[in-house]
Amino acid sequence: MYPGPADPDLGSFVAQVERELIAQRHLVERAVIDRRGGRPTKYARLLYDALRVGRSFRPDVVFGHFLVPAGAIAAAVAAVRRVPVVLMAHGRDVRNVGEIPGVGLITRLATARAASVIANSEYLRAELLERVPALAGRTEVIDCGVDLERFRGGDGAEARARLGWDGPAPRFVFVGGLDERKNVARLVEAFQALGRGSLVLVGDGPARAGLEGVPGTTLVGRIPHDQVADWITACDVLCLPSTVEPLGQVVLEAMASERSVMATRVGGPPELVPPEAGVLVDPGSTEDITAGMASAAALPSPNPAARRAAAEHDVRRQAGRMAEVLERVIASPAISRR
Repeated sequence: MYPGPADPDLGSFVAQVERELIAQRHLVERAVIDRRGGRPTKYARLLYDALRVGRSFRPDVVFGHFLVPAGAIAAAVAAVRRVPVVLMAHGRDVRNVGEIPGVGLITRLATARAASVIANSEYLRAELLERVPALAGRTEVIDCGVDLERFRGGDGAEARARLGWDGPAPRFVFVGGLDERKNVARLVEAFQALGRGSLVLVGDGPARAGLEGVPGTTLVGRIPHDQVADWITACDVLCLPSTVEPLGQVVLEAMASERSVMATRVGGPPELVPPEAGVLVDPGSTEDITAGMASAAALPSPNPAARRAAAEHDVRRQAGRMAEVLERVIASPAISRR
């Protein structure tokens, strides 16, 4: 996953790590998929591109994001080049193990070749080790971090004027796919039960048709990642009540922007959100989500405590930690021959 002309929001969290590794004077070449959908043959193209880059660039290490299929491709290229491979799990790739026929076997083969596997949260690492126990002792927890320069907040009224959003307070924003896992239909139901304020949904997906025309709710559609910061700045509370959220990248982005959050307590958000920065809710309870929206709206806006919590996940720090893992496996002869 990587931003492309048709899908500029795709894999933005991977792209920001790449930019920071380059800023820290590492040499990086990439083989990526930069568009949604398409035929499965796109993975054959990814393999071809990765082999081509591996041949011309002669890497010291291959860094694969998502376990299958990209991680399996990364492991194959590393084997051909006789260099170590580090993989990173992001969420759905772990849940696919045991749920999609064949994925478990491919995951075990790819991770057997990996010198280390990075998970983006402790929650995801535990899930990964439950499904692939052989990885015990070869995992790290490092999230992709947040760009504190891009997401730094600002004047909410000015942001709303730029965006043309004149909804009443409290102002809530959701950013993500409009689908069942993101729990957006229940969020809208909870907002209606709250009975005040305004809600903007930024994103697209199969649930969109059922959300058109809901009073007080505005659907913006999918936007480039560069524009997400404006919508976050414009709100009082960022909402992410997913049924499960391996990390919650947009939660970090909202907190970095000095905005309080209402997020699911299932998955990674409990590792990110202290009480002064937001409220964690039961995603299966409309009543709890409604109460969480009200409680989060009562927190300060802007919320400096939220930014302090997000600063612990500065992308510069997280990319540096990833680089340490990559450098460590390069330096180990035993790992390089794995």
